[in-house]
Amino acid sequence: MTQPVSPPPAVRAALRAQRIEVPSWAYGNSGTRFKVFAQAGVPRTPQEKIADAARVHAHTGIAPIVSLHIPWDRVDDYGELASYAADHGMRIGAINSNVFQDDDYRLGSVTHPDPRVRRKALDHLLECVDIMDATGSRDLKLWFADGTNYPGQDSIRARQDRLAQALSAVYDRLADGQRMLLEYKLFEPAFYTMDVPDWGTAYAHCRRLGPKAQVVIDTGHHAPGTNIEFIVAFLLREEKLGAFDFNSRFYADDDLMVGAADPFQLFRIMHEIVLADALRPESGVNFMLDQCHNIEPKIPAQIRSVLNVQEATAKALLVDAGALAAAQAAGDVLGANGVLMDAYHTDVRPMLRELRTELGLDPDPMAAYARSGYQEKIAAERVGGRQAGWDA
Repeated sequence: MTQPVSPPPAVRAALRAQRIEVPSWAYGNSGTRFKVFAQAGVPRTPQEKIADAARVHAHTGIAPIVSLHIPWDRVDDYGELASYAADHGMRIGAINSNVFQDDDYRLGSVTHPDPRVRRKALDHLLECVDIMDATGSRDLKLWFADGTNYPGQDSIRARQDRLAQALSAVYDRLADGQRMLLEYKLFEPAFYTMDVPDWGTAYAHCRRLGPKAQVVIDTGHHAPGTNIEFIVAFLLREEKLGAFDFNSRFYADDDLMVGAADPFQLFRIMHEIVLADALRPESGVNFMLDQCHNIEPKIPAQIRSVLNVQEATAKALLVDAGALAAAQAAGDVLGANGVLMDAYHTDVRPMLRELRTELGLDPDPMAAYARSGYQEKIAAERVGGRQAGWDA
């Protein structure tokens, strides 16, 4: 067996402090455009989603936060839901808005030509801020499916004006300590223009709004070959990176498990985070998963995703910053690249197993979950579970 790396105390402390937020919708039934695949034991209520998220945290030790999606996680009493989460060792994270499912939103939501539809969408966003107040959540995450399919369908400039007006109204509603996180997506469901298609558009709107508006980088929302770590470095420099939605892609927004398609990319992203000292919770960067597990089992997939981020982080923390800076200053191209590659090729799994043991956790979270009997328990108890999202 590979011997554990002996990391400096600062590396060990950073790994102990790491926090990853999991999405409630990842635990329910989901699928593709063609089929939603049912699984045994999926949650029937938001409370059961939180219980599943708590199981992920129990095995990993670094995932004590769960995002909600409204209306998928709508309840009568959000304060009570937050208390339920706390009783399970969890807290409510980002509140995700949904202005893409109703028939009214066929031509857009906050950028729709009809002011009635725009008002309906804005009211939903403001409702989500009310839910933030009730749950103690810091972040409102905004993703808009708004866009056009054909040239001439609508005024590109007018749609940006409508978007700016809606974002401004939401921004003004935020309380102290609350933020809005604006997500972007290259294409889909609109195929000619998306109203927030890239990081530059999101950044421009957030910069105009002020410090409580931050950009979300969804790692699956870029064109093939996009240098995501450049975007990370730029937004960190501008103090405008609010959060990640971690997932993986091969072609489009596949929502595969983070690190599945290109683990080296995930390492490069985390390297930029470590360089900017943005791994600390105090930095304000929220590390969230946004994945829909369509064919793989739900809870093990979340555990595996959390571990993938943890492993990439550990490797990034092991980069010899002094040696890297020296090689860069000397113009030693291959030497600088070699410093990065040495860290990337380090097998950090023994070190992380040792760290989990120190924290009182099973060193192998995947095996521990398989032995726990939890999957068999929920499969027997949760009959007819479907709670996830798009009428799944």
